[in-house]
Amino acid sequence: MPTNDTPKKNWRWTKRIAKGAAGLLALTVVAGTTYEAISRINAKSSYPPPGKLVDVGGRNMHLDCRGVGSPTVVFESGLGSGGSTDWRLVHDRIARFTRACAYDRAGIMWSDAKSTPQDGAAVADDLHVLLNRAGIAGPIVLIGHSVGGPYATIYTAKYGDQVAGLVLVDPSHPDQVSRMNATVKADLNPRSQIGIVRAAAKLSWMGVPRLVVALGSGSPKLPARANAETAAYSSHSIDGSLNELDGFDRTLDEARASHNFGNRPLIVLTAMAPYTPTQLKMLGLQPQDGVRLKQLWRGLHSEMTQWSTRGEQRIAPDSGHYIQVDYPDTVVVAVRDMIAAVRADQAAGHAK
Repeated sequence: MPTNDTPKKNWRWTKRIAKGAAGLLALTVVAGTTYEAISRINAKSSYPPPGKLVDVGGRNMHLDCRGVGSPTVVFESGLGSGGSTDWRLVHDRIARFTRACAYDRAGIMWSDAKSTPQDGAAVADDLHVLLNRAGIAGPIVLIGHSVGGPYATIYTAKYGDQVAGLVLVDPSHPDQVSRMNATVKADLNPRSQIGIVRAAAKLSWMGVPRLVVALGSGSPKLPARANAETAAYSSHSIDGSLNELDGFDRTLDEARASHNFGNRPLIVLTAMAPYTPTQLKMLGLQPQDGVRLKQLWRGLHSEMTQWSTRGEQRIAPDSGHYIQVDYPDTVVVAVRDMIAAVRADQAAGHAK
């Protein structure tokens, strides 16, 4: 039978449980903070930049150039934390027949963060300064993956005298958000995930982004070191990724007004592997929605070939979005063909 002491006992147990929970939370915070601090120190010592750090005006950007020859290939990665490591399977292979340069945008991997907003125009300005400071005057061939496609487009509009050709690897289209959302009646704007990314960025001091990347284990097709590098710098890269995601809509708006390539050779690579059940579930789509989206994607890329009088679309039927990882041969062949076309243009120009 309950006594008068029962409420007091219950209150004492409640306080004990609360104190235990608070202690466990404090221990978790301390452990996470210590783990993150040690991991950042280890990242610098275990995974130094493979290229060089270039001062672009009070901050450094990482530029990794390999091989010799003209034109110079410049890789422009998509959204995310991988940066220059996304090109690891094709970088050295392309460097066998021309100079090939991968770099990290502000706040990604080995490049310092910036305090100003990031969008396509800002990316183009940063890259222009980086190449100038590194002594790379052109001609260059831009290889842009995903949102790296709009970045390459905007760079060409601003600094087109340097750009001799473009290879766009499953690139974003300026109108993709509105047209994809209308096709499947869903919100497929990457910015819809910004709340999750922002929350992860705010918890980077206690290692949350690092833990998420570690649990994901990276791409099994990339070299182990590339995955380890991406994981090592994930807590740094989350802020750069967030800055780019925040500017995504502005980037597409800028690209929409910047896609007249004239007679520059252009190759657009389109990934057409069907969406997996996991991907469809994450997007909240039915299988028939995935089929419609893929056909729309193919059509958008076909439109992009019209941005140049010498545009060409190539289909990668079994590849996912990262063609340079799933089918690196497809990217290497496209770049080799682009280099041959640019060199032929140069030879014809010299002969005139």
